[in-house]
Amino acid sequence: MSIISDDVKAALLEVNRTQDPAGLLILCVWRRYFSPISDIPGPFAASFTRLWHVKRILNENQNLDLISLHDKHGYFVRIAPNEVSVSHPSAVRKILAAPLHKGSWYKVIAFPDGRFANPMSETDPAIKNELSRHLAPAYTSPNLLRSEPNITQTLSLLFSWLDKHSTSGAPIDLDKFFTFATSDVIGEVLFSKQFGFLQTGTDIDSTIANAHPQAAYVSIAGFFRWFHVLFLSSLLITWLGVTPWGHLINTAMAAIKKRQLNPDARSCDALAHWLRMLEQHKQDGGKMQEHKVHSAAFNAVAAGNETVAAALQAFVYYMIRHPDAWRRAREEIDAAGLAGEVSYADGMKLSFLQACIKEALRIFGPASMGLPRVVPKGGLTIGDRTLPEGTTVSVNIWMVHYSKEIWGEDAREYNPDRWFREGAAGLEKYFIPWGMGYASCPGQNIAKIELSKICVTLVKDYEFKQVDPKQEWTWKANFTVTPENWPCFVKKRVVE
Repeated sequence: MSIISDDVKAALLEVNRTQDPAGLLILCVWRRYFSPISDIPGPFAASFTRLWHVKRILNENQNLDLISLHDKHGYFVRIAPNEVSVSHPSAVRKILAAPLHKGSWYKVIAFPDGRFANPMSETDPAIKNELSRHLAPAYTSPNLLRSEPNITQTLSLLFSWLDKHSTSGAPIDLDKFFTFATSDVIGEVLFSKQFGFLQTGTDIDSTIANAHPQAAYVSIAGFFRWFHVLFLSSLLITWLGVTPWGHLINTAMAAIKKRQLNPDARSCDALAHWLRMLEQHKQDGGKMQEHKVHSAAFNAVAAGNETVAAALQAFVYYMIRHPDAWRRAREEIDAAGLAGEVSYADGMKLSFLQACIKEALRIFGPASMGLPRVVPKGGLTIGDRTLPEGTTVSVNIWMVHYSKEIWGEDAREYNPDRWFREGAAGLEKYFIPWGMGYASCPGQNIAKIELSKICVTLVKDYEFKQVDPKQEWTWKANFTVTPENWPCFVKKRVVE
């Protein structure tokens, strides 16, 4: 129990807001030595300032730093004055799968301002679930698969670019073309309209180039939301149209307006579902508002490209470093008699190839931020530790996926065969590339369709080789993990 009352804490925080040096010193001393979590190990600076964590995000290696800290200190590591990173195996169930409030960091994901709340930005599980009740049905697998012929057509443009590079012998940057493909698939699924990246083979209006620095900004701004709201997320900024993520808003809004004016557009895309839901709410006097639809579209456009593109890159990168896995996956495809365009259903029947995809997602998850939740009234007991009410507790996906206690001594190695070991079914509850529980990624079914269809075709029809086979790729980790700098030669497979 804290020896300082809540009133005193409030007073100290007020002193902090006045920027009084003595008050700041007292606050730092209290955080470091008298906080209810002061005995939890971690970096010294993290005990009294969030800046330690921010620096790791800016260094773009926070995921690996967290793994090292947990290797050193155990299940609990203090990474901010009121945040504890937890790696205990039961954390997935007790933190992520439980209906705990999300940390306030998530509120920054309301674009372009606070009016545009969406299921990801809402921190109250009840409000989030109510929003999802109206929006999530558009993301169900049966609904998405109604668009599969159009997804297949979009992906054919990706494969045509691979064919061109095979013929010319010029290296291809898979990070660029995979992101083009995943972005255009999002446009097709949401709006029945590709964004045009694969058609031109260019980054239109630097949309994708701007995505990474914006993601880095969001990673940090969530901890300093007052700054974000004051300078970049106010009603005035939105009205002026000068937000730094304006290209995302403009891209989505242009597609929405064109889609609304097109009576012949497909009735199975996500926007059609949302607009029908909106119209129904208007007739019934419901609470659904048009800006909720806009927010859902903005969020999907922002989140749906880099994550899946990173997963595709991880699949190719690790598979070409494990040529036996590539060979076995191809033999499985050939034995199934798959040729030409491959359906999602056919791809899901390939057990070894699906294990290769899962292992790529496990060893190189697209998300690197911790997933913060707030300890409820009465505290939260994990292992032999009870964390006090109001503490932020976070679980990092990389940390879970790299746990030797869960996955064995080879946890940090790419090994698709782990999914066929005795007891592998029990590992499923720790496989969380899309998060877990009520706050899991709403677009994960889109990702699974893309990954299966693309990866089957890559193995079936192409060979890849890095320009420099000895060169390890580089990547940046803040909001998502984005690989770069590993150009490849691609060769179309000749089937005799």
